Amino acid sequence: MTGTPTSADLVPQLVDQLDFIWSNQARARLEGLTDEEYLWEPVPDCLSVRHRDEAAPGLVTLRVGGGDWLCDWAHPEPDPAPVTTIAWRLAHVIVGVLGARAHAHFGGPPCDYQSWVYAGSADDALAQLDAAYDAWSSGVRGLTAETLARPVGPAEGPWQDHPMLTLVLHVNREVIHHLAEVALLRDLWLRLGQEGSVH
Repeated sequence: MTGTPTSADLVPQLVDQLDFIWSNQARARLEGLTDEEYLWEPVPDCLSVRHRDEAAPGLVTLRVGGGDWLCDWAHPEPDPAPVTTIAWRLAHVIVGVLGARAHAHFGGPPCDYQSWVYAGSADDALAQLDAAYDAWSSGVRGLTAETLARPVGPAEGPWQDHPMLTLVLHVNREVIHHLAEVALLRDLWLRLGQEGSVH
């Protein structure tokens, strides 16, 4: 693109910012994820996704989910914050970052932390991630300069008066940030986790 960008150029740039990372780096780094790696706890007292019959660490104050697997939460968050597993980080991206927002803003399927059927396997989590990403990115592709400027509304709580542009940039940042953390955990698993898992 040459010349001075206009507001009409924003949507393709926003889409490309996330899609480039997704297509060329982030999603490829998730290929071959195993169930053991997905649930690996590199240190004690990790927050994770656990079968409802499995005991959670003492710092967990809330477990949510609508199926056999529940997501751990600790409120108020301890200081320092707990380490989270790949399963937890993917659940956060699937539900909180992408899925709930695709539902609220683009008519995607219902999605919230309390009722979500969390994945107990890596393959199921990656299928959920792909679906959530597709729902969000398809919605962003349909935005215009006008809709980017509109307030996001009450679905975003304290952000409700911010423009949609701010939310799209935030989601891009969150997806890139958390999937980079997952990539680092995969690097650690390759070198440490296979020798002996805390989980």
